[in-house]
Amino acid sequence: MATGIRVHTGTDLLAHTDALRSVYADAFCVPPWNEDEERAAEFAGLLPANVERPGFTAATAVRDGNVIGFATAWTTPALFPTDRCYPQAAAGLGPERTADWLCGALEVDELAVRPAARGTGLAGDLLHAVTAGAPDGRAWLLTSVRNARAVAFYRRQDWTQVTHPSPDGRGIAVFLGPRHPARSLAPLPL
Repeated sequence: MATGIRVHTGTDLLAHTDALRSVYADAFCVPPWNEDEERAAEFAGLLPANVERPGFTAATAVRDGNVIGFATAWTTPALFPTDRCYPQAAAGLGPERTADWLCGALEVDELAVRPAARGTGLAGDLLHAVTAGAPDGRAWLLTSVRNARAVAFYRRQDWTQVTHPSPDGRGIAVFLGPRHPARSLAPLPL
């Protein structure tokens, strides 16, 4: 019952689209994320475009022929995006740090593991696999602070939280990877 992790850097990942959609739904269509099947289908629908992004990297975890987890990442463009949660990240860091710390770095977009595989170390293995080739160790991600479990997980993986959202417990937090050169410049936790 060994689990194998495979790194993908292109369209070969698309052969696993249905399995990735299923894992996404298992991971994110439950609390605290509470996404719906439509969002899981949207994720799968974006895969063909995402695999074409510069620096695209993915890792899949397979056990007994079934995908039980995955992670996806790509290089953040030099012109920092303004859709999704990017404006919150930029507001938390300011324009100079956003450009210096995030642009050109490897951005972890998704990390998902089936519930039965949680607590096994698999998520950490996937995170490491997808970020191992980050340019100069520059990897980053953002997550919702509503998910205390995710925030605690990234901290245990030695990722450094560099933004601190409002005290009302809403918003996103930006994390820098363990080898990111700007980690030492991050403000201390509250």
